[in-house]
Amino acid sequence: MTHLFLRAFLFLFRVVLAPLTRERSFGNVPQPHAVLYYQQRATKGGLLIAEATGVSDTAQGYKDTPGIWTKKQVEAWKPIVDGVHAKGGIFFCQIWHVGRVSNHAFQPNGQAPISSTDKPIKPATRADGIGLAKVSTPRRLETDEIPLVIDDFRVAARNAIEAGFDGVEIHGAHGYLIDQFLKDQVNDRTDKYGGSLENRCRFALEVVQAVADEIGADKALNKLGILYCHMVEPRMVNIGEKLETPHSLRPMRDAFKGTFIVAGGYGRDDGDKAIADGYADLVAYGRLFLSNPDLPRRFEMDGPLNKYNRDTFYLSDPVIGYTDYPFLPSDV
Repeated sequence: MTHLFLRAFLFLFRVVLAPLTRERSFGNVPQPHAVLYYQQRATKGGLLIAEATGVSDTAQGYKDTPGIWTKKQVEAWKPIVDGVHAKGGIFFCQIWHVGRVSNHAFQPNGQAPISSTDKPIKPATRADGIGLAKVSTPRRLETDEIPLVIDDFRVAARNAIEAGFDGVEIHGAHGYLIDQFLKDQVNDRTDKYGGSLENRCRFALEVVQAVADEIGADKALNKLGILYCHMVEPRMVNIGEKLETPHSLRPMRDAFKGTFIVAGGYGRDDGDKAIADGYADLVAYGRLFLSNPDLPRRFEMDGPLNKYNRDTFYLSDPVIGYTDYPFLPSDV
C-alpha cells in the first residue's frame, strides 16, 4: 500500500485500527493497561481510532466504557495518547452518545435514557457486535434540551484535544443517538428535528458544526472542511462464511470526494484491492487488529495471522484477550 498525505497528517500505512469497544475502562475512566494496548498497535504514520468514548454521563449504555466529560477522564487519557505518539502513531478519539441503547442502571440517578423518541427498542446484538442488556424505555428530548446535548459533543471534542488526541471522529452509526435522529423508523418528532430528511439530519449537522467550531474543521468530520468519512460496510460474516455485497458503499464513495475509510470484515487481499481500485483511501480493521497488534507488519510481510478469541472481547481482565496476543517474530 502506498502512503497517503491528509492535510497535517502523513499516513505511512493504509491500515487503520477501527474503534473497538473493550469494556475495560473501570468506572468509565481509561485505565493504565490501555497504554500498552494502544501502544502495541501503534506504528509510525499509522492511524488509530480510540474505542467509542462517551460525551456525558447520559451517554453510557455498556459497562466500563470510557468517557471524556470529566477532568479525571481527560487526565487518564493523556498517558495513553502519549504512548501512541511515542511510537509515531496518529490517534483520533471517537466520541459517542448511545441514546436509547441504555437502561436506568447506566444513567445518572437512575433516570430514563434520552433519545429522539420515546419508543423503546428490543434487546438485540448491535451492528457493532456488542450484545445488549435489557434496555429501558427512553425519554424524548424536549426541543430546548437538544442544544445542551450538542454542547456535550463540543466539550468532549475540546477535552479530546486537551488530552492530546490529534482529532475526533463523531460516531453516527449502529443505532446510537445520532442515528436515532437520522432514521425515519425511529425519529417520530414533529419539531425542527423530525419529519423531513433535512430536519432529521439537523441534529447530526449541528453536532458536527459545533465540534468543528470548537477544535477546527481539520480535526473533525464536517461538510465544510471534512477530514475523512469512515463508513462500515454490510459485509456480513456467518459461521465463518463471508457474504459479499460488492461495492455497497460505491454511491457514498462517488458522492464524497474526500478521504474515505471503509470497514467491514476486510482481510489483506480485499483491503489491498479496495485501495487499488480507488474504492477507499484507508481500510479500518477491527478483529484482525485486535488479535494482531502488529497487523501492518504482518500484511507487509504476508505473515500468518493470529486467530481472535471472541470470548475475550469484553472481559474485564486487563491482559487476557487484550495485551497478550503475540507479535510476529523479529526474524520473519
